[in-house]
Amino acid sequence: MSSGMTLREIVLIPARHEVFFGFLPLRIVMRFAVITFPMFPLVSSTSAQTSFHDQHVIFENSAADGAYYHSQGSVVAPSELALSAGKIPIETEHFVSPPNALRLKWKSVRGADWRVTLQLPERYAVKTRLAGDTLSMWCYAEQELLEPVAPRFQIQDSSGAALPDVSLLAGRDRLPPHEWVRLDFPLGKFVGMYGGTSQAGFDPRTLAKLVFAQGLDDGAEHILFVDDVRMTDGSRYDREPPVAPRELQVEGQDSHFDLSWQPNPESDLLSYRIYRADDGERFLPIATRSANFTRHVDFVGGPNKTASYKISAIDGENQESPLSEAVRGTTKPLVDEQLLDMVQQGCFRYYWDAANRDSGMALEVIPGDENLVALGGSGFGISALIVATERQFITRDESVERMLKILRFLKKADRFHGVWPHFLDGRTGKVWPLFGKYDNGGDLVETAFLMQGLLTARQYFAQDTVAEQEIRETITQFWHEVEWDWYRKTPDGEVLYWHWSPEHEWHISHPLIGWNETMIVYLLAIASPSHPIPAELYYSGWAGPSELAVKYRHGWSRTTEGDHYINGNNYYGHKLDVGCGTGGDLFFAQFSFLGFDPRGIKDRYTNYFHNNRQLTLINRAYCMDNPRGRIGYGPDCWGLSAGLHSGGGKPQPRDDNGTICCSAALGCMPYTPGESLAVLRHFYRNLGSKIWGIYGFHDGFNATENWYDESYMGLNQAQIVVGIENHRTGLPWKLFMSNPEIQPMLDAVGFVPDESTQP
Repeated sequence: MSSGMTLREIVLIPARHEVFFGFLPLRIVMRFAVITFPMFPLVSSTSAQTSFHDQHVIFENSAADGAYYHSQGSVVAPSELALSAGKIPIETEHFVSPPNALRLKWKSVRGADWRVTLQLPERYAVKTRLAGDTLSMWCYAEQELLEPVAPRFQIQDSSGAALPDVSLLAGRDRLPPHEWVRLDFPLGKFVGMYGGTSQAGFDPRTLAKLVFAQGLDDGAEHILFVDDVRMTDGSRYDREPPVAPRELQVEGQDSHFDLSWQPNPESDLLSYRIYRADDGERFLPIATRSANFTRHVDFVGGPNKTASYKISAIDGENQESPLSEAVRGTTKPLVDEQLLDMVQQGCFRYYWDAANRDSGMALEVIPGDENLVALGGSGFGISALIVATERQFITRDESVERMLKILRFLKKADRFHGVWPHFLDGRTGKVWPLFGKYDNGGDLVETAFLMQGLLTARQYFAQDTVAEQEIRETITQFWHEVEWDWYRKTPDGEVLYWHWSPEHEWHISHPLIGWNETMIVYLLAIASPSHPIPAELYYSGWAGPSELAVKYRHGWSRTTEGDHYINGNNYYGHKLDVGCGTGGDLFFAQFSFLGFDPRGIKDRYTNYFHNNRQLTLINRAYCMDNPRGRIGYGPDCWGLSAGLHSGGGKPQPRDDNGTICCSAALGCMPYTPGESLAVLRHFYRNLGSKIWGIYGFHDGFNATENWYDESYMGLNQAQIVVGIENHRTGLPWKLFMSNPEIQPMLDAVGFVPDESTQP
């Protein structure tokens, strides 16, 4: 609660109202609402994949300064509505859950209109299911707000079905000034108490949008702060506040503090509240952290700063625990090598602290489904695990234990001719067809990414112990069981295919044709000790000039430049030997090269270390040129790649929506060490408060759209950890290349020594 404010709760017992015009929030289209309303259970069932926090919280705070990304507003003059780039502004002086709240400032004038929509954030691969019988929010009015002139208010679900729009103060005559007041809307009483009927099919579990719109036209300016919007159900919660969190620890870094603590035991725990005292005595609330996590990052702007911290726990009824014991820390200046350690360790936590609890595998995305594990991301995470072990972020015993957990899970998991699917259920090992019913079989690309990491691990865990012997033997067994040749589709097929399903066979029929991220598939398939493909397929399939290959490249790149694999054009002064157009996004230079070391060798077409460096420099130069005028781009802020808010791999500027993928420049540090290190310093020291979190750098950010949501992706966090290590010591490269099957494969393909393009 912001300092100096009083707090009270109002449970609305609404009066009867007539049915008003409904409204569609996104397109701002006026219509009459034809409404019928089936009663629904007061307590809705929820999906097991949704945490308690995510079942209830609609808005807690904004990740971005200035405005809340997941909102939209419009105004018809002469009414007035304060917006920031078309979105709801945020307030940092008054709040319930720190550090901010939503700020509605309006003037309602006859014959005009204004409205804003608050959207439940969409999450990748998760269908959020809310639980509860009552919608609640906290409101704070700068001046007294009377019921007739209060905003109209409507609730919509993900299908567009809506409850009747009502006055925000329905059942109350006023909202007093300078008080935080909780407004409760019992959803089951909308018909009987508000009057009218509901649009058929409204489902409170899929509530997606809250719309505030102009009330009566009093012509006066009003300011209303809104915070802590949730679904609640008091009958399900206990009446005891949570206990104080335990074992709070703080570690000072260069410009921020890392906080960690033990999880609270309460089943209805919603969040943790962070308090800081710069003088060691006056603790003020500075942040709110979902109860899904027991870590927090607090940026204080630089080294040699001292601060003290306490935290509390908040339950579903907004009851707050006593504060924890205080801890104290000081930030310290870090030189570049120490910054690299910090970044590697932070990003590695994604694969350690946040791994699926049953399998030890990497989650596809956070926030997301805690059981959706990704094969490729897990392979990259295994390489990151080795880096973390060698740098003593974890002990070797801990690393061995995690590897055995992963391998024993993979042994029982679904496979199709030895090939794992793209996604598995971390609880059962069963295929998870996330991309549709045809995606229910083997994924050769994700399996190759996994095997790249496993073969790296086979060489690392070489000690003469029972546990490490099991690691090596299990990986070797997997390596022999992958039927790479099956994925030729026919015994004489000249190209490998991405998917095969026991039910739908080759229905997807996606050929693997370069240049893109899938080079490692052909290298491993040729190197296979048990199910190899002929080395000639490297040139007929991956680098093939056939009609199929050319049409494939045209389909995704929409350019003839590089459509026969060879390119040879200059972009921003950098010659690209192979690749379509400007070469595509930077994950092309990363995914196949976490283990495969391209230094000092070349095939018929190029030295791939050199080609990856050129691709990276072209990507940087494009961002510096910035033809689409995106905010923030420059010599220290570049890197376009596939991520949660961006990407697709296509030549720029086609897919440039303004999103910088943090792993793009940082994962390419082996190719552009100076340029990438400059990005790391800028990301951390200048943007860190927005883009550095509990698992290192966020997946990406978009300054043009003011998008800074804290999100992480299994495919990308490891690019930072492993890419930096290949720059520093080359350890992952050395380990993978030391597998006995690799050099014969290189000889068969026709790779030859080439030192001419070494950095």
